[in-house]
Amino acid sequence: MEWNQLEYFQKLAQIQHFTQAAKMLHITQPALSRSIAKLEEELGVPLFERQGRKVCLNRYGKMFLKRIEVALTEIEKGKQELLEELNPVSGTVSLAFLHIIGTQMVPKILSEFSKRYPNVQFELSQFSNDKALQKLEQGKCDFFITSSIFLKEGIKKLDLLTEELFVAVPTGHHLSQNKEIDLHQIMNEPFIGIKSNCGLRDTLDVFFQQMGFTPKMKFEGEEVMTVAGLVSAGLGVSILPAAPALQLDGISWLKLKEPRCTRNIGIAWSETHYMPPSAQLFRKFIIEQYTDKTGENLYITKEK
Repeated sequence: MEWNQLEYFQKLAQIQHFTQAAKMLHITQPALSRSIAKLEEELGVPLFERQGRKVCLNRYGKMFLKRIEVALTEIEKGKQELLEELNPVSGTVSLAFLHIIGTQMVPKILSEFSKRYPNVQFELSQFSNDKALQKLEQGKCDFFITSSIFLKEGIKKLDLLTEELFVAVPTGHHLSQNKEIDLHQIMNEPFIGIKSNCGLRDTLDVFFQQMGFTPKMKFEGEEVMTVAGLVSAGLGVSILPAAPALQLDGISWLKLKEPRCTRNIGIAWSETHYMPPSAQLFRKFIIEQYTDKTGENLYITKEK
């Protein structure tokens, strides 16, 4: 069984016409017919139902196609890896991030990197925290920009940004005229939290535990945008980053008195999965740009 036979079979299965498939493969129609006939002879079963020059897969062909597509995809990945090894500045980097982080931080990093390496492509994905970490652990993406503080063994994170968190209260709330409040001033207020599949939830849980504070949970949202919307509707208070995307009408933002509440947003990668050269180049760029010689973090920006 030869590589060309598998490619020819896949193309014919897609086009379902001998002449058209042969033209797209840049071979003659008889050559394609002979190749398919030889493949069927080797496998011992017919793969197509023939209607002149038109064909369609039979049940054996459909079974075989599923496996062939996986095999050909893996081979293409192998070829791509070798090409990237020879020329890392023209590869593809797979980057996952949360929706709220995609409005400011991700564009800034990509813009700076692309100025230096304009031919590197990016495959961008937005997932929930849990799903993105799972894809990272499975080697299905190269990097994940996250605020998670609990990462599994084999996942490394470089902090890029320290972001201050604020108390968000509905405009007109009895605390809304304050510029700064103590955490215990919201002890009896209905609290709007975020579900446990988010790095922000982990940060707040640790903060509340350290402060000996248990909020009176009224609602839990899937994303910070939902939480902000519930606050703006007057349904409770919350603790959130004062990101531009969350600046909704009807919300007042109050600083927390010492200790401040902050979270670290960073870029995470797996140390156990293969990292293509283009991704290694991106990681090297991030480390050089946002870490000084002593290894201390250099912030991209700071909320004040």
